[in-house]
Amino acid sequence: MARVASRPPEPRSLGAQFRDVRSMTEWLACPLTAEDQSIQSMPDASPTKWHLAHTTWFFETVVLLPYCEGYRAFNPKFHYLFNSYYEALGARHPRPQRGMLSRPSAREILQYRDHVDAALEKFIPKITDARIAHLVTLGLHHEQQHQELILTDIKHAFFQNPLHPAYVAHRLQTVRHAPAMTWIDRPGGVVEIGHGGEGFAFDNEGPRHQVLLQPYRIASRPVTCNEYRNFIEDGGYARPEFWLSDGWALLQNHGWQAPLYWLEDGRMFTLNGLRPVSPDEPVSHVSLYEAAAYAAWAGKRLPTEFEWEAAAADRPVEGNLLDPMNVHPHSASGEGLIQLFGDVWEWTRSSYDPYPGFKPFDGTLAEYNGKFMVGQNVLRGGSCATPADHIRATYRNFFPASARWQFSGIRLAEDA
Repeated sequence: MARVASRPPEPRSLGAQFRDVRSMTEWLACPLTAEDQSIQSMPDASPTKWHLAHTTWFFETVVLLPYCEGYRAFNPKFHYLFNSYYEALGARHPRPQRGMLSRPSAREILQYRDHVDAALEKFIPKITDARIAHLVTLGLHHEQQHQELILTDIKHAFFQNPLHPAYVAHRLQTVRHAPAMTWIDRPGGVVEIGHGGEGFAFDNEGPRHQVLLQPYRIASRPVTCNEYRNFIEDGGYARPEFWLSDGWALLQNHGWQAPLYWLEDGRMFTLNGLRPVSPDEPVSHVSLYEAAAYAAWAGKRLPTEFEWEAAAADRPVEGNLLDPMNVHPHSASGEGLIQLFGDVWEWTRSSYDPYPGFKPFDGTLAEYNGKFMVGQNVLRGGSCATPADHIRATYRNFFPASARWQFSGIRLAEDA
């Protein structure tokens, strides 16, 4: 499995980072046919070829056109097709209709990537302005976010197909029995939260600030499939006393009876195809509503994002992170606080709000994170689809409480 070394590796040049990230994105698309790359299964998801094009559009629009003298756009019409949500950059193709774009073809989008990559390969060694270098670095981390989305979006699309096709063939993994859940005491007090300023971070990770925590306990590992199945068998999806009101309404409207991708015959759909639900791996593809209902059933609660970060701050950033051949949560072994990074994003009970003194990125990129800071909850820790050099303890992911198609899971907490 992919891991982040506990000792930081020697820094790579910006050009080397660029080549690694761009090649990984295309590697992730390799198992997919042109037809696979064109489908969009819901408005929240995007076709693979749109991800390939949009990440290229970002470099062309944010880096090359403003700063690379003599650069010419590959196709000016792409500016409209592959803008995502940047209002300051003008009109864009409606998000729910991205799956209608049979043209440009997947082949032409690869030509678009080659055109932009060739220009950046020549431009990056000439960069002397730290602000431009930061834009390239931001573009790489933006592309790594889309690498995860390529996998979660195609998983959702393939699940709609009665054939339940696999993204890649199943590869056996070591099955371990999950250790007993224990409780890690945390003292509370005033803690420093947020990015400390070394290395890259998104604007929503800062500024670093103080937060007062009450003493609490956090679970040693995420909730497993077997533990979640006990909730189901105890009528968890039929007992409104455990559910937030909006979640209960969604459950009834959509007929939720189990996590997304669980089938009635005891199997689950994965990117490696159908397989039995493994009792000892972390449960995944649950909404915040399901996570909160499980916590209430268990007599616990979800941690706040600040409790989560305080517990993770001194832990090595390593775990079951992106391995393109086996993108699935793993059962784990060990003692103490484990599986904080990788496997499943862990829902927190914290609303996605700006930190005190928050300042968005400058210019057009002010729209990157800040405008989404309402009506969403924070998830922490990364997942089995998160690139290993992309995650850190201060990273704040965010989704609506109803979202289930990401690799989202549950870690419990309680007051001390």
